[in-house]
Amino acid sequence: MTAEEHEAASEQDLAAVRRQLGRPARGVHAVGHRCGCGLPDVVTTEPRLPDGTPFPTTFYLTCPRVASLIGTLEGTGQMAGMQERLATDPDLAAAYAAAHERYLAARAAIEAEVGEVPEIAGVSAGGMPSRVKCLHSLAAQSLAQGPGVNPLGDETLERLGQWWADGPCVGLEEPAGPASG
Repeated sequence: MTAEEHEAASEQDLAAVRRQLGRPARGVHAVGHRCGCGLPDVVTTEPRLPDGTPFPTTFYLTCPRVASLIGTLEGTGQMAGMQERLATDPDLAAAYAAAHERYLAARAAIEAEVGEVPEIAGVSAGGMPSRVKCLHSLAAQSLAQGPGVNPLGDETLERLGQWWADGPCVGLEEPAGPASG
């Protein structure tokens, strides 16, 4: 699977994502990326959820371990530093704007299959192309579309280390129901 070729989510994938999120996933189009442990850690979502709500977050991070680590980074002020660099580094700003365009192109490819969602036209995620407001979204794009697409997503992932090294973030099987007796 290349960065741009996402595979359909199997029932096992959807069950793993349900355990990761603590709820059923909505509008899953495909598995966007698999963690080093083999479970999905990013899903690509339909631009319109089943209830009709427009949903601009095409790449949705599902792994609770990486989400927690990114939340810690956000809490340490990483976004403010990135925003400052974005305002003063024209090369970074250009690469970030290109990441925004790649995000929109990925959504357009999904829309070609499922229908356009004009309410979110031009809207990507994470504050792109001019702000830094959600490292989860930026990291999800980097995972789903590969290194070199989103410089701030790549930077975020580099700061996390190998979050998967301790094994899967959730059990590989559905938990057993309560014992009867």
